[in-house]
Amino acid sequence: MAKKVITFGEVMMRLSPPGYEKFSQASSFELVYGGGEANVAISCAYLGMKAAHVTRFPDNALGKAATQFLRKHWLSTEHVIYGDDMMGKYFLEKGAVHRPSEVVYEREGSSFSLIEPSMVNWEVVLKDADWFHWTGITPAISEGAYQCCLDAIKTANKLGITVSGDINSRSNMWKYGKTMQEVISDLVQNCDVVITSSRGIRETFGLGQPEDNFQFLAKQLINLFPNVKKVVKKTRRLISASHNQIQGKMWNGEAYIKSEMLNITHIIDRVGTGDAFAAGLIYGLLHYDDEKALDFASAACALKHTVPGDVNLVSLENVLGLMEGDTSGEIRR
Repeated sequence: MAKKVITFGEVMMRLSPPGYEKFSQASSFELVYGGGEANVAISCAYLGMKAAHVTRFPDNALGKAATQFLRKHWLSTEHVIYGDDMMGKYFLEKGAVHRPSEVVYEREGSSFSLIEPSMVNWEVVLKDADWFHWTGITPAISEGAYQCCLDAIKTANKLGITVSGDINSRSNMWKYGKTMQEVISDLVQNCDVVITSSRGIRETFGLGQPEDNFQFLAKQLINLFPNVKKVVKKTRRLISASHNQIQGKMWNGEAYIKSEMLNITHIIDRVGTGDAFAAGLIYGLLHYDDEKALDFASAACALKHTVPGDVNLVSLENVLGLMEGDTSGEIRR
């Protein structure tokens, strides 16, 4: 029977100038939908898992269109909530070669930001689930989103469901009176798997020094939060905006594991690659040992760089092929 994953977070409209145009050149914008947690759920669905996303959309045509987007990509939307009238959005100017990408957000006052814990029955949502995933963006949006995420994690703990958190957040998002440090710590203490970075561990939890490596910092994090079983990192080496290298790293409490460095020479779209890594990690940990799971996550991440839009739409066969060394890109007939 297929494994089931549940994710929770905001879905936004992404508006981009055609191709690699700058904002100042644009006379039109291409529209897609995306949000870190929904990206993870959709990626898991394309890998063959059952997946559902919990969110709140405006009760209007835009909310319905966003719901159709989730359904189109194999997600269950039975737990989507509707209310208010504003859809969060962000504008993306794609970088190329040595010019970086640029993002402008418009999400304050969105339907999702007004979510309240009483709107979601997590006992019902998480029934029969194998995994729950959240990111550090969601609790930064509002007090209601934070409390809702906390309720989800506690319910998952009670039901014996594995919880993962991709905790990297943006300090300038925290505007409702609580700090990133106190909220993320509150959520992480009940997680099984934490996806972060060396900088994330230092800045969020006050652990270590700038010269400390990831293995040392991951050990410190597990010492601080004994319920955490694995700390995972995606390392990105930038050659240019169009050429990156990717590697996964994991401390599982007993061993330090690294995946093979993957060379990505012609990036089509970098947005959503961290979510692709998280989805690959979830699939991998549910089906393989830690070492193969990390290889799977890195391969899924690398492949997302070839897919336009926020979401990784590659198949299980695509990921396994890259893991086995198939980098030919030849036509399949």
